[in-house]
Amino acid sequence: MADGNWIRAIAVGDVPEDDVVGVTLQGRPIAVYNLGGRFYATANVCTHQHACLSDGFVIDDVIECPLHQGRFHIPTGRAKGAPVHVDLRTYPVRVEEGIVLIDLAGA
Repeated sequence: MADGNWIRAIAVGDVPEDDVVGVTLQGRPIAVYNLGGRFYATANVCTHQHACLSDGFVIDDVIECPLHQGRFHIPTGRAKGAPVHVDLRTYPVRVEEGIVLIDLAGA
């Protein structure tokens, strides 16, 4: 646990560039993204049907669900059209000393 609500999630080097990795923090499935060296975090479960987004595909700043190809804008969590209509929860992220920290209480 870091100061305040910030939780140590994963080492920067464990998230390949332009990719996504799934982690579990305090029982919550979280997807951590590295988009050109900028880090983001969203819920890791698609809002359409139960599928792990970390098993999906990162295309620019969009994550595509592996189940029905629903797409979400990674920085905002916004649903990008059918079959998804409900946005993803996003979480504040910061990087300190090579570690990605996520604020689970923020959004």
